[in-house]
Amino acid sequence: MGLTRVSTLVVAALGAAAVAWLLISTFYYDGLPPLPWLPVVTLAGLAVLEAYAAVNTRGRIDRRPGREPVNPLVVARFVVLAKASALVGAIFVGAYAGLAGWLFVQATRAAADDRPAALAGLLAAAALVVAALWLERSCRVPDRPDDEDDPDDDWQTRRGRR
Repeated sequence: MGLTRVSTLVVAALGAAAVAWLLISTFYYDGLPPLPWLPVVTLAGLAVLEAYAAVNTRGRIDRRPGREPVNPLVVARFVVLAKASALVGAIFVGAYAGLAGWLFVQATRAAADDRPAALAGLLAAAALVVAALWLERSCRVPDRPDDEDDPDDDWQTRRGRR
């Protein structure tokens, strides 16, 4: 499994921004309830949790003093979580960017009231993408030093395959 490509996330964000812009320009009117803050809090909370997991996991993989070794199955689950969160975060970045962009060109009172939630959602979603990519990269196994003995290398050397 390879690292998440930034180009994939950019394409997802741009597609979500276009869809959000089209939907909001078609269905937005002054009678709608205000933009909710719960998704913003949820995205920000996930970003904080994944950033904490990134720091903790990296320390455990590097076997820093005072840290227990990490279970490989937990690392695999973190990688899956990070890949999914990065993509979902990119979609939310696009959706909030499209929404915020449309709200800033509107001169209505309802649009002005929804701008703070849209900007906060954009920032929280971007923080989730960054934290997810950090977690994914924190789960990588470090390269082994060249001077470390590898039983497979000795076997291949003895067999004359080098």
